[in-house]
Amino acid sequence: MKKLFALILAAVLLALPVLTLAEDEIVIGVTGAFYEDLWQPAIDKLADEGIKVKLQQFSDFSIPNNALNDGSIQMNAFQHHAYFDNDTQTNGYDLTIIADTFVLTLNLYSSKYETIEALQEDAKGGKKLTIVVPNDATNYGRALILLQDAGLLTLNEEYEGTPNVENIAESLVELEPVNASMTYQYLEDADAAVINGNYAASYGVDPESAIFFENISLENDRFICVIAVRTQDAENETYRHIAEVFCSDVTTQVVEESFKGFFKLVWEEEAQEEAQ
Repeated sequence: MKKLFALILAAVLLALPVLTLAEDEIVIGVTGAFYEDLWQPAIDKLADEGIKVKLQQFSDFSIPNNALNDGSIQMNAFQHHAYFDNDTQTNGYDLTIIADTFVLTLNLYSSKYETIEALQEDAKGGKKLTIVVPNDATNYGRALILLQDAGLLTLNEEYEGTPNVENIAESLVELEPVNASMTYQYLEDADAAVINGNYAASYGVDPESAIFFENISLENDRFICVIAVRTQDAENETYRHIAEVFCSDVTTQVVEESFKGFFKLVWEEEAQEEAQ
C-alpha cells in the first residue's frame, strides 16, 4: 500500500509543473492603446476555454522583440514583416512568425491642409514645408514610398526592399524623422505627418481625415503585421491557437465596429479569394 501511495504521490508531483504552467497568463507584447480593444474579444473567447491572455504595452517599437527574445513575454503582435526581418537580423533575435494578421495603414495627416492638392501646390511653389515621418528604418522607408506616391518626393530605383534617405533623388519637402510613437504629437507643429495606424487609432484619429492614403497590397508581405514567438515555441499548440482565435470573426467584428479604415485583414482577404 505504501509503495502504491508513493507511486501516486510521485505522479501527482510530476504533473504539478504542467498544471501550474497551464494556469499562468500568456503575455503578448503590443504598442498602442487601441490593441486593448482589438484583442479583447479574442481574449474573452480564450478565457472561456481556460486560456489566460494578458497584453503588455510597450512605449515604442524597439522593445517588444527584445522582451520576447529574453522570455519576459511569450508572444508579441505589433510589427510587420519588414520590421521583424530588420530587427531580428540586426539584434540576433531568435524569433519566428506564427501568423500573418493585417496591414495597418500608414497615412498622411495634416492640421494645416485639407487636401493633398493644396499641400502639393505650396510645395511646388517653393514654400518650405516640413513633414514628420517615423524614424525607424522600415517605417521611414515606407513613409518615403507614401510621399513619392503623393508627389512630394522622388526616389531613385537603386534600392532593394525598403528605401532610405540615400535613395531620395529629389524632394519638395523637408522631412523630420521622430519616434513613430511621437508623430501624432508633432501634427500641430508640422505641415503634415505620416502616422502609423496603431498610434493614429490610439489617439482617436479618424482614418478618413487623412489627406493621402497608402496604396495597400497584400501581394507583397513586407508591411503585413505578424504574431511572433521565440523559435523554440514555434510549434506550441496554445500559442498557435491564440493566433488562430485572434485571426477570426471575433476580431473582424471589432474592426468593423470600431476601427474600420485602419486595417486590411489578411484572413478576410484570403476568405474572399477562396470564395471567388
